[in-house]
Amino acid sequence: MAKPPILPAYYYLDHFVEMLAFVQKTYGSVLGEEHRAFIARFEGLSRDARCLLIRMVNRRGAIFNRSLFSYPEIADVGRAAAELMAASYARALGEGDYAAFVACLPRDVLVTGAQAAGRGDVRKSWSKPKFVDYYLEQIPFAVAAQHCGAHKFIALDGTRPIEFLLYLYFGKTETDLKSFALRDLGVLRTNQETAFSARFSDGDEALASFHYSQILDRLDVKSDAVCRQAAVDILAGPACGSEYAEELRSRAAHQAGVFFEKAGDHDFARQLYRAGASADCNERLVRLLYNDGDRPGAEALLQRMIDQPLSDGEHLFATDFYARKFGGRRTGLYTELLRSGRTITVDDTHRGNPEAGVAGVLRRDGATVFHTENMLWHTLFGLLFWDELFESTQLPSGFDWVPHCLRDRSFSRLFAASIAKKIGAIEAGTALPMILRTVAARWGRPNGIFAWDHFQIEALRALLQGANPPGLARIIRAMCEDFRGMRDGFPDLMVVRDGRVSFMEIKAAGDVIRRNQLTRLHQLGAAGITAEIGRVDYRFDPDQDYVVVDIETTGSFSNGDRITEIGAVKVRNHQVVDEWHSLINPQRPIPWKITQLTGITNEMVRDAPVFAEVSESFLDFMADGIFVAHNVNFDYGFIAYEYKRLERRFRFPKLCTCAGMRRRYPGHESYGLGKLCDIYGIALPNHHRALCDARASAHLLNLINHKRDDDLTADVEAA
Repeated sequence: MAKPPILPAYYYLDHFVEMLAFVQKTYGSVLGEEHRAFIARFEGLSRDARCLLIRMVNRRGAIFNRSLFSYPEIADVGRAAAELMAASYARALGEGDYAAFVACLPRDVLVTGAQAAGRGDVRKSWSKPKFVDYYLEQIPFAVAAQHCGAHKFIALDGTRPIEFLLYLYFGKTETDLKSFALRDLGVLRTNQETAFSARFSDGDEALASFHYSQILDRLDVKSDAVCRQAAVDILAGPACGSEYAEELRSRAAHQAGVFFEKAGDHDFARQLYRAGASADCNERLVRLLYNDGDRPGAEALLQRMIDQPLSDGEHLFATDFYARKFGGRRTGLYTELLRSGRTITVDDTHRGNPEAGVAGVLRRDGATVFHTENMLWHTLFGLLFWDELFESTQLPSGFDWVPHCLRDRSFSRLFAASIAKKIGAIEAGTALPMILRTVAARWGRPNGIFAWDHFQIEALRALLQGANPPGLARIIRAMCEDFRGMRDGFPDLMVVRDGRVSFMEIKAAGDVIRRNQLTRLHQLGAAGITAEIGRVDYRFDPDQDYVVVDIETTGSFSNGDRITEIGAVKVRNHQVVDEWHSLINPQRPIPWKITQLTGITNEMVRDAPVFAEVSESFLDFMADGIFVAHNVNFDYGFIAYEYKRLERRFRFPKLCTCAGMRRRYPGHESYGLGKLCDIYGIALPNHHRALCDARASAHLLNLINHKRDDDLTADVEAA
């Protein structure tokens, strides 16, 4: 393994200078006098002072103990600190730093400081939090500063220009440059664009977006003081000159409004929701008005949301809420949709992954099934509009992967003509060749819309050939207009029968349907593309395939030892329907003790296939089966690790015959395979050979499944 590169001594200063150069070149028209003055002053500092400033910016907190500064590349830290204070980049501690100051002091300093201040009621046994509270409540800042060494500390000052410059570069509220270091170390991949475009073209838009992004960042702390100040900053904040800034303001208003609504301050919550003017804010406002008894206000807002909805999701909520509260319908769309879903019996071993269980049932019924969820739609969108997204649009920086025109909803306006042409190709059913040419030309190129390793060409082909073309065009057009709003909620499975596609969202007992999922189902249905709920009913399914597996290995550790033999038996409705077996060349010697146990010698496996050569065949044999073994984690772990070596995924539901026998046939002294075979009269002529042990474990599986079948039938009858 190659050693990671060693970063040079001044790497962090180089990163900051790189960021400054980029921002000045790309955002020249956006920078204000404050920011230009900061850059000029920064460039006038000595290298030591610049290094110390960036060191502090990259560290947590805003106050620092100067006596602990230890940076070998900075020749004179004291002089650098004094220079920063003279240039107003740093200052001595003040009253506003008190909480941060005492929080960073060691407990022994707090003890001696309180004693020196004449506080005889302190106890050395107190915890650090208790000392901090005591200081803040009982000792004035000036006294604590005198006795606890505040003169040794320095506080950052005037960092807002730095934060704004970082925001312009990263598009989010970054407080350090760690992403650059991760890039240089090879941990973080960046795009290789040679030219970039600004994410903001207007200074007021950039400042408004920065203002509301900072509020959103602060709202991660759910305290009354933080939320109250955030609310003031939202209500008195700058005007939003773009949809992107408006979205940030609305998200902040929604988060703060929810806090005050839960706290019982409904007046403040209503002000914030009205300031937000988003679908989320409108929904909370309707509910709040209705619950507080203002039915006329709630009804008026609902009617506006129905007549002029901000999104399909808002229209769906408003019509549903209006019908239930003002129109007499007793159940909501969510409940009605769940109740109307088709019930599909799935073997209860699929608990935890019901989508795979339903897919298996549908395949047995003759359908072709793809696990699609959101990725299929992202892939179609990214490939269809590749030129517009990644050739005609320059990304905001090397750390960005998604064009900003998708974030600020300007994509459909910027590329209206080419979008209309390509959507026309979707409607005409001629888009597939165009997309396949893009795949051939751009295969593997990194992008922020979809992942190539999840690319399913057959699923994409089936969608384009089997969906209603005008309806498919309608969905793609909605993604162009609001990609962020349409990026999730698509159904889990795509089902293909006789060339026609439909979609299914899988819900097990206790699952709820989320708003975005309900919206997508309605959007697909309105577009003429069948979409439904599949309600999972967990039972013992006699038609489910169980693949009982046994392996032999060179030792006990999956990350070091290797497989020498695999035997597998497929069981359906308590009957063996197929078998699979192969010796495996482990590509290392078999220890003598292992040969004594299994009878498998180095000569026997010398000409056997390596695992990679049988991996596809074994996956085909597994199909939609449930992986069964005696002490299942051992066999499953080895096989999964072999696929991991091949950079392939191995994921199946598991059933352990050892655990199953313990649960359903208790009382035996031993549950080893050999002992159980003796007890239940199961033939085991060649113990510790894979196929023989798999056949024996299949008999144990049948014992377990008969009990499972009886138990689940009794549960259903009792219900």
